[in-house]
Amino acid sequence: MSEPSRRRFHLPRLRREVRWTISIVVLFFVFEYLLLPELASARRSVGILGHVNVAELLLGVGLEVLALAAYAELSRTVLSPDAPGRFRLLRINMASLAVSHVVPGGTAPGTAVSYRLLTESGVPGSTAGFGVATQGIGSAVVLNAIFWLALVISIPLRGFNPLYGIAAAAGVVLLAAFAGTIALLTRGRTRAVRWIEALAARVPFVNPDKVAQLLHQLADRVHVLFADRTLLRRAILWAAANWLLDAASLWVFLFAFQAKPVFPIDLLVAYGLANILAVIPVTPSGLGVVEGVLIPTLVGFQVPKATAILGVISWRLVNFWLPIPVGGVAYVSLRWHLGRRHQLDSGRPSRLSEAAANSARPAD
Repeated sequence: MSEPSRRRFHLPRLRREVRWTISIVVLFFVFEYLLLPELASARRSVGILGHVNVAELLLGVGLEVLALAAYAELSRTVLSPDAPGRFRLLRINMASLAVSHVVPGGTAPGTAVSYRLLTESGVPGSTAGFGVATQGIGSAVVLNAIFWLALVISIPLRGFNPLYGIAAAAGVVLLAAFAGTIALLTRGRTRAVRWIEALAARVPFVNPDKVAQLLHQLADRVHVLFADRTLLRRAILWAAANWLLDAASLWVFLFAFQAKPVFPIDLLVAYGLANILAVIPVTPSGLGVVEGVLIPTLVGFQVPKATAILGVISWRLVNFWLPIPVGGVAYVSLRWHLGRRHQLDSGRPSRLSEAAANSARPAD
């Protein structure tokens, strides 16, 4: 093997090693300089655990389950009319979440798993690609809208924090990219397809005709979604329900550790800030980043430190860690079902084969 070939062969592995190294360093930094001092402080207030409201903790878990169900309904909406059943979609989403919570790189690994499971479940490739992309980006746009609305209300009451500007700027970039993509796929479809087709023609092993066909199919899906106002409203409502139910789960977990509830606008600002900054693809689904941003922001909103730490950690046990084993079980069940269906299909003779056999059989 030549030296350039050997270098290309090791490049993907090198990228994975660098990504894991960066993730470990960031996690160590967050734990050492942000979470460890907070945990030491909370240890001195461990007596608060004796007064926790178990019923409210269970309510927080229930709200998180409803948030996941709302996300499955969002998937069903953007994949309409080719969406699989609700239970299958819920399992696909859980499997995708499990991968995203384990592998660094943001939501990209989970998106790839979701696309593969959708196509294996009978969803056309263009519909699956459009669905997972729209679901992720559209959900992020709705989160930014919730965050900006909370900021407009909060800044006159609580003042301005430099982190707000960073999160708002990231939201503006995301919204501009989203709007530009939609404009290219609707108003400038012909020009965009020609430009990308010409670019694809220069890439080895890429068929420019198939790329152009895929872009036309994606543009058709965008047109269908934006032309159907009812479908678009449903997608926005389910995305908002997912975020608001997740935030409500956090609110209940915090309330379970103290008698005084957190002001909802303060919670939405802290929640939106943490989740927008967690989009940076360094750690799996913002592990460490969410906790490192959310806890001090809540403390800045006059939430007791011990309450903020215990509430956020309890919420993350359900929000981040619980989907990993549940998603693993969901993935195994999906693979088993798909494998069993493939065995049944391969063992069942087709009607064409039976007709050919009957025609070849000599007459009596």
